[in-house]
Amino acid sequence: MTNWTLAARAAKMNPSAIREILKLTDKPGIISLAGGLPAPQTFPLDAFTAACNTVMARDGAAALQYATSEGFAPLRRAVADMLPWAVDPDQVLITTGSQQALDLIGKVLLDKDSRMLVETPTYLGALQAFAPQEPIAVGVASDDDGILVDDFAAKAGTGADKARLAYVLPNFQNPTGRTMTEARRAALVAKAAELGIPLIEDNPYGELWFGEAPPAPLTARNPDGCIYMGSFSKVLAPGLRIGFLVAPKAIYPKLLQAKQAADLHTPGFNQRVVAEVIQGDFLARHVPTIRALYQRQRDTMLAALEREMAGLDVTWTRPAGGMFLWLRLPAGMDAQALLPTAVERNVAFVPGAPFYATEADARTLRLSYVTASSAQIDTAIAALAEAIRAQAQG
Repeated sequence: MTNWTLAARAAKMNPSAIREILKLTDKPGIISLAGGLPAPQTFPLDAFTAACNTVMARDGAAALQYATSEGFAPLRRAVADMLPWAVDPDQVLITTGSQQALDLIGKVLLDKDSRMLVETPTYLGALQAFAPQEPIAVGVASDDDGILVDDFAAKAGTGADKARLAYVLPNFQNPTGRTMTEARRAALVAKAAELGIPLIEDNPYGELWFGEAPPAPLTARNPDGCIYMGSFSKVLAPGLRIGFLVAPKAIYPKLLQAKQAADLHTPGFNQRVVAEVIQGDFLARHVPTIRALYQRQRDTMLAALEREMAGLDVTWTRPAGGMFLWLRLPAGMDAQALLPTAVERNVAFVPGAPFYATEADARTLRLSYVTASSAQIDTAIAALAEAIRAQAQG
C-alpha cells in the first residue's frame, strides 16, 4: 500500500465552513440563509447568450486558444476605466475569481509565521486562502464604523515581526454587512502608510449599495500602498469566475509570475464574453436592478427580525448594501450548537466562529437575504426564532 506523506502546509488546509453547511442544507424543504450566492434571477441570461454568439462568430478560434496571463486586454482596459482613480491597464491582473487573487497575494507576500492583520470578524475565505502560507493572523478590533485604527497600530508589530499586510473589506463587509466610514478610511490609510503596511482592499460588494454609494476606496487614497481586488461575480454571474486585482507596478510582476505558475491564465473565452457584455452602459443599467431586489429582501429580513426576535435579547446589523447581516444571540448561547436545532425547523445559517482569526464570538452568526424570496425569509426568521427559544429552554 502506498503511504502518502503530506506537506506540512496541507495540515493548514481546512474545509470551508460555508461549503460544509451547504451540504447539510441540500435537502428538500430547507430555507438556506447560509450561502453567499447571488440571486440567480439577476443573471443577465439574454446578454450572455448574445455575447457568447458574438464572441464565437467574431473570434472563436482566439477565444478557445491559450491566452496571456495578464488577461484579455480590452477587459483590463474596461476594469481600469471603471475605477474611480487613475489606473494603468498594465496594473490590472485578471484572476480566476477574487479567491485566486487572495491566493496569489498570500503566495507573494506571506511566509511562515508572517504577521497578517485582519478585521474582527473577517471573510473566512480569505483566512482559508492565506492559511497554506502559515501566517500568524491577528484580529484587529472593529466596530460599526470599521477597523479601529489605534488597535491596528498597536498590533502592527515592529522590525522582523511587522505585519506584512492588512486585509480589509471596507464596503458591506462579509460577514457583518458594515461599511467603513469616510473618517475611518482616511485614518486607516494614513496610519498604514506611516507604518509601511500594505493594505489589501477586497471590494466584491461595493456596487451593491442601497440609497447611497459608499465612500471612495482605500486604494484611491494611496495607490502605491494598496492592492485592490474586485469581481464580476456579484454584478454579473459567479460561474464565469472572473475577478481582478489592481497592484502597484513594483509588486505586479511577482503577482503575475504567481498567476502563471497557478493556471497560466483565466479562461480566455469567459474573459471575452464578460468584456462583450459590459461594453457601453450595460452595468449602469443592470446593477440598479440588483440593488433594488436586494434592498427589498434586506428590508423584509429586518422587518421579520424586529417582529420575530422581540424579547429574545438578539441583536443584528443593518447593512446599507451588500448581501449579509450579522446576528448575535443571547448570552450563553452558541451558534454552532443552535444550527442543528434550526435545521430541524428547516432553516440554515452560518455560525460566526469561523470568521474570526482569534478569540471567536460563539454567539454570532451570518444571514444572507439575497437568494430566499420574501415569503421564505419571513418563514425562515420565524423558524430561527423558534429554534432560539427551544435552545434557551434546553
